[in-house]
Amino acid sequence: MTRIARLLALTTALAAAPLTAAQADGWTLANDGSRIAFGSVKKNTVGEVHTFGALSGSVDAQGAVRIEIDLASVETYIDIRNERMVEHVFGKDTPTATLTTTVDAAALAAMQPGDTQTVDVEATLSLAGKDVPLEASLFVARLSDGRAMVTTDSMIMLSMADLGLDGGIDTLMKLAKLPGITRVSPVTIRLMFDKGASTETAAMTTEAKPEQTVTAAVAGDAKAGKKVFRKCKACHLVDKEKNKVGPHLVGIMGRQSASVDGFKYSKALMEADLTWNAETLAGYLANPKKYLPGNKMAFPGLRKESQITDVIAYLAEAN
Repeated sequence: MTRIARLLALTTALAAAPLTAAQADGWTLANDGSRIAFGSVKKNTVGEVHTFGALSGSVDAQGAVRIEIDLASVETYIDIRNERMVEHVFGKDTPTATLTTTVDAAALAAMQPGDTQTVDVEATLSLAGKDVPLEASLFVARLSDGRAMVTTDSMIMLSMADLGLDGGIDTLMKLAKLPGITRVSPVTIRLMFDKGASTETAAMTTEAKPEQTVTAAVAGDAKAGKKVFRKCKACHLVDKEKNKVGPHLVGIMGRQSASVDGFKYSKALMEADLTWNAETLAGYLANPKKYLPGNKMAFPGLRKESQITDVIAYLAEAN
C-alpha cells in the first residue's frame, strides 16, 4: 500500500465506521468540525502547514460512502500560492478529489457513545482522472448517538510522485524561485459525521427562506463572515477587480449574474437571469450545484445557515 493511499483512505474510514454502525438513514459530513492538514518544507528549513477548507460527504443506509475534497479550497495563507496550487498542482479542470467505498456495519453496530476502535477499509481515490486503490487503518470514536469522529492514528506521509503531482511542484518552485520543495508531505485528518440526514437534505435545510435571508444580510456577523470567507479566497477576491479561478466579487450585491468582464462563465450562469442579493446568494451558497445545475463552481456549499448569513454580511460590508 502506498503512503498516499493510507492518507486519503482514512477519509473513507470515517464515513464507514460510526455512520453505518448507527443504523440510521444516513450520516452527513460536518464540514465545520472536519479538517485535512498537510505540511511542506521549502528551502530545506522553512516548514509550513496548509489545509483544505471545504469537505463534504455522506454514508447512506446501504453503506455506500462518498467523500469529496474541494481542492480549490486549499488554504496556504498566501493568496498567490493558493491560486498557483489550484492552477498548476491540482488543475482547474479537476478541482475535486473523491473517495468512494462501501462498508459493513456489523462490527461497528455495537459501538456506544464513548466507545472507540480501529477499523480497516479499502477505497478508491479519484483525482485528476486517476482511480487509485486505497487501504487505511483509522481511529474511530463514537462521541454521541448523533455524532462520530474518525482521525488518523498517526501522521501519514504523502508522496507527490504517487499522486502524479511532481510536475506541478516543479512549476511552483520555478514561479516562486525556490531551490527546493519537499516531495513528501505529512498529513493529518479529522472527520466529523452527524447522523440523520443525507448530504442533499443537509444542503436543503441550510437554504434560508427569502424573508430570512434579507434580514440575514443585515443581522449577520461580517467579522465572522470574513473568517468563513477563507474557504473562498483561493478562487475569489473581494477587494480587487481581478478574476482568479472564479470571478471577483467586488460589487456583488445587486450585480447581475455572469456580468464580470473577462471571466468565462458556464453556460448555466450565462443563461441564468439572477440578481445577486441576500436571497439568491443564500440559496447559491448553501448548494451551488442544486441551486444552479450545470454551473462550474466546485465548492459544495456552506452547511450552516449562520455561516451563510455571516458571509453575506461580509460581502455586503466589503462592497
